[in-house]
Amino acid sequence: MPLNIPIALTWLRIAIIPFFVGLFYLPEALLSPPLRDAIAAWLFILAALTDWFDGWLARRWNQTSSFGAFLDPVADKLMVCAALLVLLHLDRVGSLIALVIIGREITISALREWMAQIGASSSVAVHWLGKFKTAAQMVAIPCLLHYQDWFDLPVLLIGQVLIVGAALLTVWSMLYYLKKAWPEIAART
Repeated sequence: MPLNIPIALTWLRIAIIPFFVGLFYLPEALLSPPLRDAIAAWLFILAALTDWFDGWLARRWNQTSSFGAFLDPVADKLMVCAALLVLLHLDRVGSLIALVIIGREITISALREWMAQIGASSSVAVHWLGKFKTAAQMVAIPCLLHYQDWFDLPVLLIGQVLIVGAALLTVWSMLYYLKKAWPEIAART
């Protein structure tokens, strides 16, 4: 297993998850809900920035590796799923939206693994739809975590609109990837 700064940043993103979730188990006497929500939102933003930064560094420093290519999306999915489960528990996101987003992540991960095994991974390579879906999620989730207005900005409303948009993009991108993979699926069924 190679260890370099990009992979260390990916491990950092994974290490943030228990602290992020643990915030919501602290008693209110120790940490008020508004402060807890703000800290959680900023931790999520930090994790999202490390996601962008580790990929940028790996490409810039020519430190890409198959392990890094495996670990990076795992870290992303773990962080997003943890945040969605927290938001579901706080009743800030609907169960259908959480199920759609988490279900898509599982489905596309399994599809990509299978396509790689049969040597057809290029047909399910990352597409702009997936990038837009990720961007919408990465803005919506901290807004929903923060919950309170910020400098008169309706953070909760922005988060609610974006998470619905992310769910729609989630379905659209999943259908796109399944359509691209369908010839291989049909040929092997």
